[in-house]
Amino acid sequence: MWLWYDWRAAAVADDRGNILDIDEWSGWGDLDRLCARLDMVSHQAITPEVEVLLSRFPDAQVRIHGDPDLPDADWPLPSIEALQCLDKAAILISKRGVDAAAGDPDRRLEHILRASDELRAAYITIEGRLVEWVGLFLPEARFEQDRAGLAASVVDSNNLEELAQVLEIGMPERGPTDMEWDSLADWATSVCEIKNRLETMEEVVRELGANHLPSLSALLGPILASRLCVEAHGRARLARLPAGTMQILGAEKAFFNHLKTGAPPPKHGHIFMHPWVSRSPRWIRGKISRMLAAKATIAVRCDEFGGQLWDEEAIAVIADKVEFIREEYPYPPQR
Repeated sequence: MWLWYDWRAAAVADDRGNILDIDEWSGWGDLDRLCARLDMVSHQAITPEVEVLLSRFPDAQVRIHGDPDLPDADWPLPSIEALQCLDKAAILISKRGVDAAAGDPDRRLEHILRASDELRAAYITIEGRLVEWVGLFLPEARFEQDRAGLAASVVDSNNLEELAQVLEIGMPERGPTDMEWDSLADWATSVCEIKNRLETMEEVVRELGANHLPSLSALLGPILASRLCVEAHGRARLARLPAGTMQILGAEKAFFNHLKTGAPPPKHGHIFMHPWVSRSPRWIRGKISRMLAAKATIAVRCDEFGGQLWDEEAIAVIADKVEFIREEYPYPPQR
């Protein structure tokens, strides 16, 4: 005995395909109710019609429409009008899905963070080109201390002589032509514009990260918290990761190289960006990153599952633990 069902009806038939009972749903004219019904069926949940027929035929084997085990029978398929409503409901579900995706903070965070990474890569390239270009005419100039301010200095100068005065160096014997200087100044203007755009985008990342990951942002900073969230493909998945995985997020290549060749495993991934790790002696970075990753897993779970938000007092306790590790291991271990 078989219990067939689809989004609109359910029916019971014997092995020969004889219909024994039918129960149909008449509310398909309401698009909202129809969308809810389709969502129910898509998640493989049984409909109320199935429950009714199961109470009458408890031994029937439940199969959804299209199952190859079902016998050939005169199943109560939907009418043309019902199929037209089904098409409208499918379009409505698609629109709702697009709207939900557009409002998903995980997706928004991923796009803005990826965009800022791409813009930063472009900024580093064109800024390096500017430094080389200016250094070609002013070889005595040194930009290590204020590399970021070079573009603004070029934009504010009308010619190479003024720039040399700003940088407090001598003029070369031969400088650029007027057209060449104009090109150099335009390039410097582009560097300034991209830098301002990058700072704006990173400020957006900080805002989204602080709103979406408040506790994790308080612990790691919104930029690093956002990067870990994107690396894990969403806050929900990040909250379910163990501390060991959190610790090496971003170091996947090194980890798989460790599995393949037996090289030493990575001690940290993106979490190295945190000053507690990056500004610590190399021999305790692994210990600090391990402790910090364990605390980060707790923080992101508070964000995901509605726990108490972390405040400055909680962060201060972790900062004390970092100082304790630094004091406990002031010197590298003996080898």
